[in-house]
Amino acid sequence: MQRPARTKSTGAVAGPLRPSAVAGLCATALLLAGCSVPAPYVPVLENPKDGRTFYLSPQGDDGDDGRTPQTAWRTLSRADAVRFKPGDRLRLKAGARFPGSLSIGQGDAGNARRPVVIDSYGEGRATITARGTRGIEVHNTSGVIVRDLALVGDAASYGAHEGIALVNDLPDGRKLPYVRVSSVEVSGFRDGLRLHGGSGASGFRDVVISDCTLHDNQDAGLVADGPPFSADAPSYAHDKLTVSRVTTYRNVGDPLAADRNTGSGIVLGSVHRGRVERSVSHDNGSSSSPDAVEGPEGIWTYDSSWMTLEKNISYGNHTGSTVDGGGFGLDNNVSHSLMQYNLAYGNDGSGFLAYSAAPNTAHRDNTIRYNISHNDSRKLPQYGGIVALGSRVGDLSIYQNTVLTKANGAVRAPALRLEPSLRGVTVRNNVFVTNGSPVVSAQGAFDASSVLMQGNDYHGSPGWALVWGGREYTDMATWRQETGQESLGAQATGSDRDPCLTQVPLPAAGPNLRGSGPTSGALAGGCADTLAAAAVDLRSLGVDPGQVDYFGAPLSGSPGVGAVQSGPTA
Repeated sequence: MQRPARTKSTGAVAGPLRPSAVAGLCATALLLAGCSVPAPYVPVLENPKDGRTFYLSPQGDDGDDGRTPQTAWRTLSRADAVRFKPGDRLRLKAGARFPGSLSIGQGDAGNARRPVVIDSYGEGRATITARGTRGIEVHNTSGVIVRDLALVGDAASYGAHEGIALVNDLPDGRKLPYVRVSSVEVSGFRDGLRLHGGSGASGFRDVVISDCTLHDNQDAGLVADGPPFSADAPSYAHDKLTVSRVTTYRNVGDPLAADRNTGSGIVLGSVHRGRVERSVSHDNGSSSSPDAVEGPEGIWTYDSSWMTLEKNISYGNHTGSTVDGGGFGLDNNVSHSLMQYNLAYGNDGSGFLAYSAAPNTAHRDNTIRYNISHNDSRKLPQYGGIVALGSRVGDLSIYQNTVLTKANGAVRAPALRLEPSLRGVTVRNNVFVTNGSPVVSAQGAFDASSVLMQGNDYHGSPGWALVWGGREYTDMATWRQETGQESLGAQATGSDRDPCLTQVPLPAAGPNLRGSGPTSGALAGGCADTLAAAAVDLRSLGVDPGQVDYFGAPLSGSPGVGAVQSGPTA
């Protein structure tokens, strides 16, 4: 499918801010271990002896000193007048609601070892209720911890402001270190949480966002962005960003925003060394514009490098238009990045997407492995379970994944879709299963230098079909003979046997994030032993097969086909 080039670097969060096949063996080993380069350890001293603590309570008095719960201030505006010093702490009474907003500006905070802390005291969380503003803004400073709070926006905030905005528009590409946001719930804003970098790739370094719930916002749950990407001189606004155990849902999109994508769960742009792990994104995008030229995704990244998306669930995500609406994505200008041990199911669009139409070769050296796509492309048959799409996708490794697509009325999507013009794409040891549509739909008659298929299992019910360069094949032997695919020298590889996929029972408490991959809706094969001979030895081909399978079972020797080599671990 042909689409206009995306404008992701100014997409889901467009609008002015107010002033307030994997190359390189060493690099590959680090990437495929699912690791990012750690920053030097810096001990953090919360509220040291010289730090001040201030309290807010509805029973307080702005005329008091604010230094104890008994002499607390009453309003956020009083607290907002304070210039916070390193080590200071602002505590809001749990269970209470505080109208207004809070700004931490350039003269505040600023010390990574002695951060300013904003949180609640007592049992539960305090709530900040914004009235046509942001809830909390951290502008041109860092050394800040925000935690244990709820933020709720009104109708004016929903259309124009962020719940939490971390903004650096300082000149000269300056990176501000140390921000932590944890255990917050944000709803009713344009974006739940936005991390924004300015011109010259100014932004933040060493940011951790964890255990947060971002829901019922308009454009997105969590956003990171920066300046437009330059392939000639790549630079990134944010460095070392970790998103962990974050849940995003019902961020529905803007039905009037035809010029940009809205309705994503987690979208990270202009990030170097980023990670999204053990997070859940679902039921986003349902009200995105029907006229939009680009749509939302559950969890995705663009204009970024050395990204890892692992052990996440993205399900039931939607698009209001005829594009996107998928589970996971590596979008324009993503390099040296990895998606592994993730589960996508029941999305309007693809389960896993690699896409770039930017006029450069910056989308390269990415890997999609040990993921499960179950019943994706429910609305859009032009996608599939796994999709490589766009004219600039190169050096992409797709291996050890399990994909099952099911017909949804007239919507019949393939398990794997490949669109021209791809270069250096390898597809190995995957399980591809459909019921009623081609197992693979390749719009180009790819030679082995463009796309190489080896060791995969292709199973279709009631019959087997595969589309390659506009021609439909109905048996594997003919396709292999005429294209050279599924061969390793003189050896025939691959299989068309039934992998005997079964759905792992759903845990009563909801998605299970234990082990390597989540188990809610995951698929395990009951015929792994009979399919073992179909696989290729990845190590002999210079590919690291990893340490464990989808469910965390240790791998001994070369793995067989699919994401699951055994049953789920306890």
